[in-house]
Amino acid sequence: MLNHKQLTLFLLVILTSTTAFSQLGFSHEIGVITGPVAFKSDFGERLDPETNIGNSGIGIGLVHYINFAYRADCNCYTTDNFFNDHFKLRTEISWNKTKLNHLGEWVQPYRNSVEAQKLRAHTGEANNLDIGMQLEYFPLSIRSFQAFGYKFAPFVSLGAHYVSYNPKVYTNYGDQSVTNMNNFYSPWYATNPNLDADFPKPIDPSSGSTWSVVSSIGVRYKLTMVSDLMLDLRGQYYFNDWIDGLNHDLNSNKYNDWLVWVNFGYIYYLD
Repeated sequence: MLNHKQLTLFLLVILTSTTAFSQLGFSHEIGVITGPVAFKSDFGERLDPETNIGNSGIGIGLVHYINFAYRADCNCYTTDNFFNDHFKLRTEISWNKTKLNHLGEWVQPYRNSVEAQKLRAHTGEANNLDIGMQLEYFPLSIRSFQAFGYKFAPFVSLGAHYVSYNPKVYTNYGDQSVTNMNNFYSPWYATNPNLDADFPKPIDPSSGSTWSVVSSIGVRYKLTMVSDLMLDLRGQYYFNDWIDGLNHDLNSNKYNDWLVWVNFGYIYYLD
């Protein structure tokens, strides 16, 4: 279940940081983002192009920026230094959802084995709520961009997100019960053929929470004096392998779950 203490603590850190910067007079930006998500999980074969394209979903979010280059309290630029003119602090709450299927060689139509049938019958869904912060670096001057010195402002970012995950697991094989491991691909639990109660099972649709590291590369386009369009390519790596409700011990499962998200955004300058 969601760790409410950790979530509360993280929210307090975000609110405290935002409030502290606000009291220093820095200006604010808000925006919305949305776009397609490619979820990289234990469904399908790792590095298989069909899996990478097929297991895709959608993400949406709200973002808030602290703009260090401009002071809202005096309607003027801040002291000219490198940090103020090249960095912004981004706070985000977002949600993504991806339907998951086993794709690739082992579920091709010509494969009629019981194991292939189990794989085809097994589907899932990843649902993730993110709250976090990223520090964005703009190689070009933020001041010049705001003054229409150029139309495009590239950036890179790095940060951490607290994630509440709620996976769903389905199967239409056998008795269709997700608690009956005999309905799922047997090599996943071959090391525990008797499925002992205290032995970790490869299927677990339980909700939970974890941390993730987030990095992105993107660009802003100056639309008006108080608004920008944004294109952002994100990579997000979870410190947990249960985001998709599947965690087996085969060699193909070497990494935790992660995703790639291409998001489009609209940013509005509040002051």
